[in-house]
Amino acid sequence: MPGRARGLQARLPRAPIATAPSFAAPLAADDVTLELKDVSLRVGADVHIHPTRLTLAERGFNTLLGETLAGKTTLLRLMAGLVKPSAGEVWFGGRNVTATPVQRRRVSMVYQQFINYPNLSVFENIASPLRVTRASAADIKSRVGRIAELLKLTPLLERKPAELSGGQQQRTALARALVKDADLVLLDEPLANLDYKLREALRDELPRLFADRGCTVVYATTEPSEALLLGGHVATLHEGRVTQFGPAIGVYREPADLTSARVFSDPPINVAAATKRGPQIELDSVHWPAPAPLQSLPDGAITVALRPHHVRPSGGRGVPVSGPVLISEISGSESVIHFGLAGGTWVSLAHGVRSHTVGEPATFALDVDHCLYFDGNGRRLAA
Repeated sequence: MPGRARGLQARLPRAPIATAPSFAAPLAADDVTLELKDVSLRVGADVHIHPTRLTLAERGFNTLLGETLAGKTTLLRLMAGLVKPSAGEVWFGGRNVTATPVQRRRVSMVYQQFINYPNLSVFENIASPLRVTRASAADIKSRVGRIAELLKLTPLLERKPAELSGGQQQRTALARALVKDADLVLLDEPLANLDYKLREALRDELPRLFADRGCTVVYATTEPSEALLLGGHVATLHEGRVTQFGPAIGVYREPADLTSARVFSDPPINVAAATKRGPQIELDSVHWPAPAPLQSLPDGAITVALRPHHVRPSGGRGVPVSGPVLISEISGSESVIHFGLAGGTWVSLAHGVRSHTVGEPATFALDVDHCLYFDGNGRRLAA
């Protein structure tokens, strides 16, 4: 599809990134700043990555957040050197590495689809990048042991990948990337195939694990909640474009545009056409005072957006609205209610089990103090 980002997995081969002995030694970097300078990628008539300028947080945790096909994997492969950009330059450690082969970059990468050497044991899979650098046997044993313990692989070290479950194979691939002393670590949804408990434990552990390593980490995910839990900096992606970059909590609370707000919301953010009239915001048959920064704007059409957890069940604080229940879902300790409002479908996310009958009217409260406002071009209006 022209103009839409697509992953390159079907066209480009995947293999574990490891430095081959036949190449020169990797380039070490005291400065581990990664910069994309007007980097873009075209494949035929299709635009996979639009011109991108991005400087990632040095020696920090950076997250690429976007839905499937947003361009996250392609951007990671450009950063790694597995794909050359159609235009622009990739700089790392103060030098232009656009033409530097991946084998000469101190980089590790882990994909969602686990990749391991089938003829090697788990221990040797994890140890493989250390053997390339001719680390001592004692150092290899110590470092592999620490990583294996963290990822609960210690009892499996003598097994071959074919004897492992999918989650165990993914943990092995992740361990191989973690044990390598890389300046740049690229993680492409590495926890997606793990069980819930291990995924939650690693989400907490990963930022701490890299905090003392002095490397720059880039982590791709489709989950806004994961981006918030990991912290650091976030780049929101949509159809091959980086729409915003900054501290995770800042991008979440202060999206620059409607696209970034949508990317950083799950369940999807509620969006509706509204009108600014005098000192009021009018949405269908309800209204509320316009925030002070919007008071001076001329009257006219605007767009309002409100995340589902700020649409509370009846009795909550906020502007009351009513509409027919369209879908009622209970997910663990939360309830998700879809209802009709202002000619569209809105979503309420509330803690606890809430029972609603589909088709019957229900009342909710909009916490308008958390409303986001956008102009006709989707740019955020300061409020």
